[in-house]
Amino acid sequence: MKKRWICLFVENEIGVLARISGLFSGKSYNLDSLTVGVTEDSTISRMTISLTSDDRTFEQIKKQLGRSVEVIKVVDYTDTPIHMKEILFVKVKDCSDTGIEELFRISKIFGGTIIDYDGATVLLECTQTENRNNDLIALLKRKFANRIEIVRGGSVAVEAVHTV
Repeated sequence: MKKRWICLFVENEIGVLARISGLFSGKSYNLDSLTVGVTEDSTISRMTISLTSDDRTFEQIKKQLGRSVEVIKVVDYTDTPIHMKEILFVKVKDCSDTGIEELFRISKIFGGTIIDYDGATVLLECTQTENRNNDLIALLKRKFANRIEIVRGGSVAVEAVHTV
């Protein structure tokens, strides 16, 4: 089993997301992440999909997606140099002054930003790779156990311009 990334260019029409995600659920394929956004062409949307599968299943998925009427293009990012980011919000509740100071330090180390806080609650935003955000979450779970609320957006990815 291997982490896989697919980029789909699809028609920007009502119901396309439901049909694509339905294809996955109908075959009992589990998605780790799915994001969708309009491209520079307002008639086309770009989907970034992450899943874990073996080689055979992944090839089946790509073929099925390629046969879908709404899919314009399927791009396999699995072994391609890409830039990828995921947005993460973490709300930490019941913080002391010391805890708030520590969150500011942690935020700086992880490249995040404190975007809101009051006397006892801090809202941290971090746009990093999925793995880097996982590391941040693990640290916050240890430091602020049972006091965090996590909201994650799916990853977006684009092929690297320059490969070394």
